[in-house]
Amino acid sequence: MKGIFGGFKEFVLRGNAIDLAVGVVIGAAFGAVVSAIVDHLITPLIGAIFGAPNLSRVWDITLRQNPGETPDAIVSVGGILDALLQFLLIATAVYFAIVLPMNKLAERRARGTEPEPAAPAEDVALLTEIRDLLAQKQL
Repeated sequence: MKGIFGGFKEFVLRGNAIDLAVGVVIGAAFGAVVSAIVDHLITPLIGAIFGAPNLSRVWDITLRQNPGETPDAIVSVGGILDALLQFLLIATAVYFAIVLPMNKLAERRARGTEPEPAAPAEDVALLTEIRDLLAQKQL
């Protein structure tokens, strides 16, 4: 029983699991920030420009078998377009607010550093290892 808990403790305290947990928590918090930017800044601007903040009820197709009765189904083309628009707005906000500045920061950091030398070819690495083993046997 102790071995099971020891293995579980090792799994939980491994760097990958903790990094993943931190990433999920930060991702959820960041998702709320991005949604707030889209909901409270970008969507109202679109509503002011086009007269409707979303497209969810713009193109509804009502399907009825008997005229005058309640609809059997409503196909919301506008809802699909609204979801696509929300995705594009969120992707745009993430790109311009996060990805682009981080890429610029990475470029600035990389300017002062030298590129890493290329790894030796596989055959050269193997020959170097053989040489080192032979040198150890001769001592």
